[in-house]
Amino acid sequence: MIDPRPDRPAADDGECKAMVLAADYPFLDVLWTMIIFFAWVVWIWIMIVILTDVFRRRDISGWGKAGWIVFLIILPFLGVLVYLIAQHDGMTDRAAERAAQTQGQMDDYVRSVAASGGGGGAASEIERAKGLLDSGAITQSEFETIKTKALAT
Repeated sequence: MIDPRPDRPAADDGECKAMVLAADYPFLDVLWTMIIFFAWVVWIWIMIVILTDVFRRRDISGWGKAGWIVFLIILPFLGVLVYLIAQHDGMTDRAAERAAQTQGQMDDYVRSVAASGGGGGAASEIERAKGLLDSGAITQSEFETIKTKALAT
């Protein structure tokens, strides 16, 4: 075989030629790969959100859920687009309901902790009563009453 570069010595058959990888994968190809990867991750995220919404719905039957799942698996891109077009208001309403419910549960928890005298609850109440008993401010029967009341709440 004739070497197209006469200024270099001919390579032996056993010699490995070094390959420059950067020249084989130009910047625009790297950029395009990153865009495709990002779109793939976004699509998977959308599928997870839609499947979560389908499984949490209470307004459709099991057959309806199975139908949506089959549609999303067999025709994934079309299924995602159809679900987003058909159910976008419902998804928003259900997400707002879940957020309000979670916020309400958190508010109830905070109120219950605040109503129990701050931190500690029954244990801190009994500890304060024990301190009053030891100092002689209350009697043993009053201590037992406070202890019973603290344990009941």
